Amino acid sequence: MVTFIGTYTAKVDDKGRLVLPAAVRRSMPVGGDMRFVIKKGIFDTCLEMSTYEAWYAEAEDTKAKLDFFNEEHVQFWREYMRGIEVVEPDAKLGRISIPRNLLDAIGVTKEVVFSGIGSKMEVWAKESYEHSGITNEKYVSIARSLSRQ
Repeated sequence: MVTFIGTYTAKVDDKGRLVLPAAVRRSMPVGGDMRFVIKKGIFDTCLEMSTYEAWYAEAEDTKAKLDFFNEEHVQFWREYMRGIEVVEPDAKLGRISIPRNLLDAIGVTKEVVFSGIGSKMEVWAKESYEHSGITNEKYVSIARSLSRQ
């Protein structure tokens, strides 16, 4: 399984193309599946970018928790799958194309921030990423609550 760590910026051209950071490309297995799944984040105004393999495992795990005879579960699954794009970097330049509707949904104008969070990369409009952090007090509070579990 690929692990993404670090924060990187990239410029988006008029066609929605951007160059994947070299560190991200180096994280991918040589000769392996280079496809990424990009979808809107559930809780934040960002995109989630996973390797196809990691996304498939997450999707199967999520689907196993659902009862497809429950209308809310069906609606959730439909929304979960809505707007998903599979992209693959071009071999020459390492560029990916993110559809304009996804970039518009998170407010991207010129620059994005890739933020590695383990099995996924979050893709943020640069301005939004700069305001997405939590206070140190909240961070410490969450850390303390986790230490009691």
